[in-house]
Amino acid sequence: MNAQGGNTVGSQQTQPGASTPAAIVDALKAVAGNPKGVRASFAKGIGVRGRYTPSEDVSQVTKPASFNKPARVLARFSVGGGNPVVADTNKLVLRGFSFRLENDGPFTDILTESAPVHLAKNLDRMLAFLKARIPGPDGKPDAEKVKALSAANPETLNQANHVVARPLPESFAGTTYWGVHAFPATNAAGQTRFIKFKVVPAEGEVTISDDEAKDRSADFLRADLEQRIAAGTARFHVLALLDRPGDPTMDVTQRWPDEANREAVRLGTIEITSIDASEPCDNTVFDPSHLAEGIGFPPDEIFAARSSAYGISFSKRHDADKDLGARTS
Repeated sequence: MNAQGGNTVGSQQTQPGASTPAAIVDALKAVAGNPKGVRASFAKGIGVRGRYTPSEDVSQVTKPASFNKPARVLARFSVGGGNPVVADTNKLVLRGFSFRLENDGPFTDILTESAPVHLAKNLDRMLAFLKARIPGPDGKPDAEKVKALSAANPETLNQANHVVARPLPESFAGTTYWGVHAFPATNAAGQTRFIKFKVVPAEGEVTISDDEAKDRSADFLRADLEQRIAAGTARFHVLALLDRPGDPTMDVTQRWPDEANREAVRLGTIEITSIDASEPCDNTVFDPSHLAEGIGFPPDEIFAARSSAYGISFSKRHDADKDLGARTS
């Protein structure tokens, strides 16, 4: 059922019209304990700069003015959740990579994360998922509510199951990232098909064991990133996974069949060259509705809500900064 109709999910009742982007942002903040002045999700992050070089094959997928021109890159690596001090050794949270391609024309924002699926297929399910995980007076979520929701909606476990099954990433620059949405892309010949973005580390994935993680600091990913930038090894290939008839384009909790072995076109390469001066990138909103010619909006409900949710999150964190400044001046 869509966001405009009531939906009973496990023991959670979503009221008609309640599943709005604002409600999602509030629930994300509540799950994290309502920290002030930070993003509602992927709160811990590092802003970086770099450059994008297109491949010779990009015109197979998208028109000029999108991915087929050299571009400046503003990007942000991040650790999942709304806790700005989450440890880099936390294996249960995602890693994120958002990037902006800037040249003389309209810029493009792409959001990717270290799982190929989202946690919910629509806003009703997402809101229920988050509400079940809001900590109670003891600082912990109600385990029975979480269990009931998962049993009634097993697709909400797809993302977590993927994360748990993989080793801990040792480097932001050694992690594979996916875009969970299906984008309609029109190529130079005027042909349109759905694609998914996948960003793979040029030097290969690097991971560490749980035992090795015990000796790492809570912020080890930053030092590693600095070393790889200095060595010129913070590089990624941006791929477009190509659709086949019958692929699910509306359900972001499901991978395409045989997606891991799917035909892909390399759009180009991103090289990260420096840490950005405004390190957390908190004044930047990577808005997925910013897409240059040749890439259209995905048709699913989660994507439709993202732009509004990011704007609301931005306003909340800056309102909090203004309030803190007023109280300390």
